[in-house]
Amino acid sequence: MTDEIVSTAPATGEVLWRGRPGDVDDAVTRAGRGWSAWAAQPLANRIELLRRFANEVRKDQDSLAELIARETGKPLWEAKTEVEAVVANVEGSVRAYADRTGQRRLDSALQGTAALRHKPHGVMAVLTPYSSPAQIPAGAIIPALIAGNAVVFKPSEKAPAVGEALVRCFHRAGISANVLHLLVGGPATGQELVSHPGVHGVLFSGSAHAGIAINRRLASNPGKLISLDMGGNNPVVVWDTPKIEDAATLVVQSAFASAGQRSTNARRLIIKADLYDAVVGEVKRLADRIIVGAPFDNPAPFMGPVIDNTAADGLTESFVYLLSNGGRPIKHMVRPQPDLPFLTPAIIDTTGMSERPDVELFGPLLQVIRVDDFDAAIAEANNTRFGLSAALIGGSPQDYNRFWANVRAGVLNWNRPTNATSPGVPLGGVGLSGNHRPGGFYAADQCAYPVASTEVEQPRLTLGLGLREG
Repeated sequence: MTDEIVSTAPATGEVLWRGRPGDVDDAVTRAGRGWSAWAAQPLANRIELLRRFANEVRKDQDSLAELIARETGKPLWEAKTEVEAVVANVEGSVRAYADRTGQRRLDSALQGTAALRHKPHGVMAVLTPYSSPAQIPAGAIIPALIAGNAVVFKPSEKAPAVGEALVRCFHRAGISANVLHLLVGGPATGQELVSHPGVHGVLFSGSAHAGIAINRRLASNPGKLISLDMGGNNPVVVWDTPKIEDAATLVVQSAFASAGQRSTNARRLIIKADLYDAVVGEVKRLADRIIVGAPFDNPAPFMGPVIDNTAADGLTESFVYLLSNGGRPIKHMVRPQPDLPFLTPAIIDTTGMSERPDVELFGPLLQVIRVDDFDAAIAEANNTRFGLSAALIGGSPQDYNRFWANVRAGVLNWNRPTNATSPGVPLGGVGLSGNHRPGGFYAADQCAYPVASTEVEQPRLTLGLGLREG
C-alpha cells in the first residue's frame, strides 16, 4: 500500500493534513491537455486571472497566514509577511515578464522584419520546500502561468496543507485544474515527476542533495529545462566598524530569522580578531534574549520551532559533532521540550577545527571563525562549495568593492543581513546553491524561451550569384 502523507504542526504535534500521494502520470497528462489552450489565450487574459488570484489570496489572508504558521511553526507575524509577498508577486511577475521577455522587431534586408518573441515551454514541474510554503511556490507558479505554461505543483510533503490552500486560490480565480494541478507526494513522487516525458521544464527549490539527484536523473535529457534553487553555507563577515550593537543585530537577523530555516540564512560568522570579543559577546547577549515560542504566543516570539523532530535531532547531533571535533561552545543549543522541535539559538567557535564540514545546517546554529586580515576573511567566505548569499558588515567602500569582486555568491550585501533581498532583483546562487538560473525577478527567464524570426510577407528571389545562365 502506498504510504500516506501526514502533515503535523511542529509547535503542537497536531495532525493538520493527511492524504495519499497523487498519480504523476494523470497529473502530467491533464496538464498536457490544458496548456495549449492556456498558452493560446491573450497575455492580458492570463494576467487578469492572476490578478484575480491575488484578490482571492487577499480574501483568505488571515486564514492562510494562520495555516502557514501552524504547518511550519513560524510566528504569525512572519506568516503574514509571507502572504503579503504572495500578493505582491503577481504585479512583480507582470513587470518581470514585460522586462525580460518583451517582443522586439527590427528592419531586415529586402524590407523584411527580424522579430524576437518568446514561447512557453509547455508543462512545468514546480517542486518547493516547506520553509516558505506559499511564497516560494508563488514565485515559480505565477511567472510560469503568465508565460503560458501549465504547471504540476508538488509542494513539500511537510507542508501539503498550505500548498493545497494556495492552489485553491488559483482555481477560485478561474485558472483551470488542468492548467495548475496539485500533486502531493514525497521524494519518490518528485523524482517520477521531473523525469516524466510529458514535463518540459523543472523549477526546483530545496536542498542541494535533492537538486543534485534531479540533475543526475535528467543529465541525458538536455532538452528539458532545469532550474535549481538550492541552499547555502552562507558567510557573514564583520570587519572594521564602531557600531558593535548594529553589527551584532545584523548577524542575529542573518543567522536566526525563521529559526535558521531560510536558504539565505548565515551559517558562518567570519570576524576580525580584534573585534571578536566585542561583537561575539553582543551577538550572544542578543541571542540570549530571543524568544522561542509557538506561532500564536503572546508576547510574539522571534522564532518558532524547526519543522519536525527529525530536523531538531539532526541539528543537535551536528552541534555535538562540532563540539567533539574542536569546536568551542559560545552558546549551547538547548531543546526545551524533548517531544517537540523547539531549539534555542546556538553559537559555536569553529576556528580551531582542522576540518569544518561544508554542509548547510538548516536551523539556528551559527559557526564563528576568527581571522586576522581581510584576505583571510575573503578566503574563508569562499571556503565552501555553495554560493548563495554573503554579507559584509562594516568595512570601507574599498573593502566592499574587494568583497563584491572576490566572493562567489549570487547575493552580496553590505551592512544588510544575508537574507535581505528585494522583489525587483534576481535571487539564486552558484556552485551547490544553483545552476546559474536565478529566480526572483529573473524567474521569467526560466518560463519562456526566445524565438528569433526573419519574416517577409511574400517570397522573394534573393539568389543572385553562382548560377549558370538559363
